Amino acid sequence: MREDVRPGAVRPGVGAAYGRTSSGSFPEAFGAGADWERASRPRDRPPRESASMPHPYVLLSAAVSLDGYLDDTGPERLLLSSPADFDRVDEVRASVDAILVGAGTIRADNPRLLVNSPQRRAARVAAGRAEYPLKVAVSASGELDPRARFWHTGGEKVLCTTDEGARRARKAGIAADVVSLGTALDWGALLEHLHDVRGVRRLMVEGGGTVHTQLLQQELADEMQLVLAPLFVGDPRAPRLFGPGAYQGGRLRLVETRAIEDVVLMRYEPTAPGTADRVVPADRHWLRLACELAAQCPPSRTAFSVGAVVVAADGTELARGHSREAGDPAAHAEEAALAKVDPADPRLAGATVYSSLEPCARRSSRPRPCARLILDAGVRRVVTAWREPDTFVEDADGAGVLTAGGVKVVVVPEFEEAAKGPNRHLLGREGVEEG
Repeated sequence: MREDVRPGAVRPGVGAAYGRTSSGSFPEAFGAGADWERASRPRDRPPRESASMPHPYVLLSAAVSLDGYLDDTGPERLLLSSPADFDRVDEVRASVDAILVGAGTIRADNPRLLVNSPQRRAARVAAGRAEYPLKVAVSASGELDPRARFWHTGGEKVLCTTDEGARRARKAGIAADVVSLGTALDWGALLEHLHDVRGVRRLMVEGGGTVHTQLLQQELADEMQLVLAPLFVGDPRAPRLFGPGAYQGGRLRLVETRAIEDVVLMRYEPTAPGTADRVVPADRHWLRLACELAAQCPPSRTAFSVGAVVVAADGTELARGHSREAGDPAAHAEEAALAKVDPADPRLAGATVYSSLEPCARRSSRPRPCARLILDAGVRRVVTAWREPDTFVEDADGAGVLTAGGVKVVVVPEFEEAAKGPNRHLLGREGVEEG
C-alpha cells in the first residue's frame, strides 16, 4: 500500500501530471489536527483596513484521462501526456522559482523534478537565477527515503515538516534543508515561509491529488493547468485528481486552451472573492484587473486615474469602470462601475468592490463621494491597492468612512506600484481631485 489513508482522509491521487505519483494521505501530508484556516502604509493615521500577507503565485499542474482519472491501477505508470506536452512542462518548470510535491509523490513515483533542457537551464543561469528551481517536499511525519532521487538530483532542496518530522528526517540523513513549521503543518504558514524566507514568487505544484485538492479547497491556488488526455481509465479503484469537499462556488475563468499533439491544455483561474479580511488568489486577479483599467483612463493633470470592478460572491463580474469613463471628466471609477449595476440586485450585498485607489471620502465635483456610493449600494467588502496620499486631499480617509459604515476594507500592497503607474505625473502635487 503506497500510503496510509486514514478514516476521513481524501483519497490520495496521482498528482504530477506525467507519471504515477501520489500525495500522502490527508493527515500525513499536512499534519493531523492542522489548523487549516490559520493562515508600507503611506502615512501615519489609525489603521482602518487589513493588509494581506504575501504568498507565492501558486500554479497547479496535472493531467487526467477523459473520465477524470490521474492513473490506472496497473503496476506501471500511465503516461497521460504527449512528448510535446512534456516539453511544455519543462518550460514551465524553468520559469518558476520552486516546484513542490507531497510526501506520497516521492514515495510512489521517486521523481527527480528537473529542468531537462540544457538551454533552459543556461537561460536561468544567464538571468542570474539558480540552474534548477528550488525543490520543496511536504511531509508531516518526515518518514521519507533518504535514497530517493528527489534529494540527489538538481539544485537546492527543502523539506517542510513538523517538529517531530524534522527530528525524524534529520536522523535519517535527508539531504535537504529541513524546516519545521511547528507542531503541525498548514498551507498558509508554508507558503508564507516560501515567500518571505526562500524568496519564492512563483510556485509550481506537481502533486499529488490531495495536495491539489487542499490548495484549491483552501483557496490558495492562483492557476490550474490541466491537461486532458484522449483515453479512458474506467476503474473506480483508480485515483482521481480532486477529492470531495467544498470548492469555490460559481465558475472558474478559462484563460487559455491549446491543442498539444493529441492532448488539450486548459488553464483556469479562480474567480470567487475572499470573505472579510481573508485575501484569496481571486482577489489578486480582480485587483490586477482594476489596476489595468486604471491604465486605460484618459490622461488628466487634475485627477487620479483609477480602475474599479464589482464582483459577486460567486465570482461573477457585475460591472467595471474607470475614471473619466465615456468622456465624463468628473466620473470616478467606483461611481462608473456601480452605475451599471441595478441597485436592487441582491448580489450587491455579498459583492466585493475592487479599486486601484482607496475610494474617496470627499469630492468637489459631485455630492456623494465613492465611499458613500459603496455604502448606499449595500456592498460590505472593498479591496484596494493604494491608500490615497494626503498630499492630494488633506486627511483623506475613505477607508475610515467605509469601516465606520460596516464595510471590511482590505489593502493588498503588492499592487500599489501598479496602481501608481498611470499617476506618476501627479505624485507630489497638491490640489488634485481623486479619480
